[in-house]
Amino acid sequence: MKVDGNAIVYCEGAFNTLNGKTAHGLVRFCRRYVIAAVVDSRYAGRDAGEVIDGKACGIPVVDSIETAMQTAENAGSPATHLVIGIAPDGGRLEKSARQDVITAIDMNLNVDCGLHDFLSEDEEIARQAGIRGVVVRDIRKPPTRDRLHFFSGKIEDVAALKIAVLGTDSAVGKRTTAWLMVQALERLGYRTQMIGTGQTAWMQGARYSIIMDSLVNDFVSGEIEHAVWQAWNEQHPDVIVIEGQGSLMNPAYPGGFELLAAGRPDLVVLQHAPARKEYDGFPGYPIQPLARQIQAIEGISGKPVVAVTVNHEDLVEDQIPIVCDAIEKVVGLPAFDVLRDQGAGLAATLVPHLKKR
Repeated sequence: MKVDGNAIVYCEGAFNTLNGKTAHGLVRFCRRYVIAAVVDSRYAGRDAGEVIDGKACGIPVVDSIETAMQTAENAGSPATHLVIGIAPDGGRLEKSARQDVITAIDMNLNVDCGLHDFLSEDEEIARQAGIRGVVVRDIRKPPTRDRLHFFSGKIEDVAALKIAVLGTDSAVGKRTTAWLMVQALERLGYRTQMIGTGQTAWMQGARYSIIMDSLVNDFVSGEIEHAVWQAWNEQHPDVIVIEGQGSLMNPAYPGGFELLAAGRPDLVVLQHAPARKEYDGFPGYPIQPLARQIQAIEGISGKPVVAVTVNHEDLVEDQIPIVCDAIEKVVGLPAFDVLRDQGAGLAATLVPHLKKR
């Protein structure tokens, strides 16, 4: 796909936290923009990849939008966009961040935002954008009703292997695993398409994307079906990977039901953070055991969970293979840390299912 421009990712105060997951995704992989810098003064002077994954990626973290602009200019790729990389609970932008957006607009940057606060409807921001002649895009703004779809059954026309990446919690790494799966299968020569279901996947450049939590509920199933069908109808891939949202049993983000019902995956990969005992942001709400979550997914979908992918947060490196072995023994499924092996082990598990088709 065509690159939209050179982007500064705004993540002040949130990089390397759960609220920085949009920025993390853009640092790890992006087709929509060329990432020039990440703004978070707490990590200024460091490499963004080194901060979140321990591996340098060549994207600097800087202390301000002004510094980011100069950094991009010095690199010979002047910035064209400010992308909001913060994803706080509730999707609200704080006052200080709003002022930074106005600063970016005054520096002639277009702004892409995936929060529930629609910046294009903020009078001051809209006025400044008009004066400067820049575009403010609210990725979570719902499409008009005439562009939405009801479920029709056309999903049954899709002959590609459909794989859903679900999770045992929100902000657990489903999207990252989905992209790593796509890339690993592409390296093996399989034509693979990603169905993005949140704002970050759209920003990363998933060609076939919906923003599930921006849709009126009546249209969610139809939009999932249409995105999968459109990817099949236009590209005829071997594999379609569907990004999950929330988790089936999360009290605040009970995602996954519509993806199973409307996306009708053939297989499910389940993302899990073994060291996480309570739902993200909800102390006192324990995460149900992995075996129970697998049972729920398979009971709803009638399709198998074929692998568990591990988020290694709060695990030391020596523990990771031990934890993967323990998961295999408890639930009888292979377990992989896809960030460590870049999806190679998971792809090898999936290939036999492709060869059967």
